[in-house]
Amino acid sequence: MKEASEILGVSVRCLQIWDKEGKIRCVRTVGGRRRIPESEIKRILGIKEIDVGRKTVIYARVSSYDQKQKGDLERQKESLLEYAKSKGYEVVSVLEDVASGPNENRRSLNKLFDMVETREIGVIVVRFKDRLTRFGFKYLERYFASRGVRIEVVNGDEPKDAHQELVEDLIALVSSLAGKLYGTRSHKYEKVVEGVKQLIAE
Repeated sequence: MKEASEILGVSVRCLQIWDKEGKIRCVRTVGGRRRIPESEIKRILGIKEIDVGRKTVIYARVSSYDQKQKGDLERQKESLLEYAKSKGYEVVSVLEDVASGPNENRRSLNKLFDMVETREIGVIVVRFKDRLTRFGFKYLERYFASRGVRIEVVNGDEPKDAHQELVEDLIALVSSLAGKLYGTRSHKYEKVVEGVKQLIAE
């Protein structure tokens, strides 16, 4: 209530009176405290909320430039654009990354987070769950939902023939962990990474 009073330029007591008179809609917490929804603040200030429910971002990812050169990335984007069109979505951006699934510092993924944070979109369309993240998809889904954004996965889980990409992601993950444990220039780091590569190759 205090924050709302500062934004609206009225006293907390005034807001309480408005609540009783039905001039503003308040919600109550479990403890009985009043909370004013952001939508009510915008209504009183005359700020119109933009409906972003059908505004869509397409996100595509491949693990290597070799996959990109083979056309995997373009095929991903084309199929997702067709899907979005069939649903009647308004595609506002097509984002792409060439990086491993465990890589958390992807340029386009970071841009996607920014768009979710600023509530510019309502839907994210991906081909497979692992295009967004190799691990923790449920956490990501829940976080986006808390911002009013849903993820639509066109093809469900990753294809069974994605062996090479899984290998690359495994090596990337081991490299990252070994780097944190021993430092990327240490002998132990090289030994661990090479050991995993040999093990996979056998």
